[in-house]
Amino acid sequence: MANLYLGVEIGGTKLQLVLGLAGGEIVERIRLQVDSRRGGAGIREQIEVALPGLIRGRPMAGGGVGFGGPVDWRTGVIACSHQVEGWSGFALGSWLESQIHAPVRVENDANTAALGEALAGAGRGINPVFYVTMGSGVGGGLVVDRQIYHGRAPGEAEFGHLRLDRDGMIIESRCSGWAVDRRIRTAIVEEPSGVLARLAAGLNRGEAQFLRPALDQGDHLAQRLLVEVAEDLAMGLSHVVHLCHPSVVVLGGGLSLVGDPLRLGVAKALPRFVMSAFAPGPEIVLAGLAEDVVPVGALFLAEQIGA
Repeated sequence: MANLYLGVEIGGTKLQLVLGLAGGEIVERIRLQVDSRRGGAGIREQIEVALPGLIRGRPMAGGGVGFGGPVDWRTGVIACSHQVEGWSGFALGSWLESQIHAPVRVENDANTAALGEALAGAGRGINPVFYVTMGSGVGGGLVVDRQIYHGRAPGEAEFGHLRLDRDGMIIESRCSGWAVDRRIRTAIVEEPSGVLARLAAGLNRGEAQFLRPALDQGDHLAQRLLVEVAEDLAMGLSHVVHLCHPSVVVLGGGLSLVGDPLRLGVAKALPRFVMSAFAPGPEIVLAGLAEDVVPVGALFLAEQIGA
């Protein structure tokens, strides 16, 4: 029988458990909503309840976890979660090992997603691969020679915290989904008559979802905001290019659903910020694994144990 691996995604709102084969192939899945009020203990209880029905007594060759927060990848201990209490200092790796009776590797979700995209997604066959996730926050991961790059613990490739100026403006404060929501709310007060203003009227969160529909209708304000976000992202990526010189940059996360307008905007802006020897810079592509990106990456984590 082929080796079976367990992949786990633990986020602030979503919990996914998958069984898979070598190569990141998902064969079974359980998806659950997280109740943040129950904290880390509540999520662990969900895992304990769901695992027996997923595994059904079958032996696991290993497990991988993509966790939504900083972790010590060497020990599997969680540093903290910025969204759910009750995780700080928890030995998630050894706890899950006791559940599945197999070795487990734990990484933060951005690194895990980077591995998934590099080995089975938009970065497949390319080396090195830099992955950017733009959701409620902004994260990044670097994969070199099919392995996640690790700096000194507890973190590395913290792309969202790169500064855009000397005053402390960081990429996350400009390019996360929540940041773009705020930019749209401010902008439609000043320009209340356009398509974007009409679509996003009355909201206090989630306005970024209307950026692509407004762009498709030629909305001037949406076009201006897209250019601003793309240029901010390109400025941040120029530091990645100068330090790491990846062959490809993969854009993922909820904001990447804006699609080709965002990708093309970043690709157009990046050469202005990159030294001539590196111009025009790496190829900019959209992520290919969608909601499977962390679970697939987690399966690769499990497969690489002991490799």
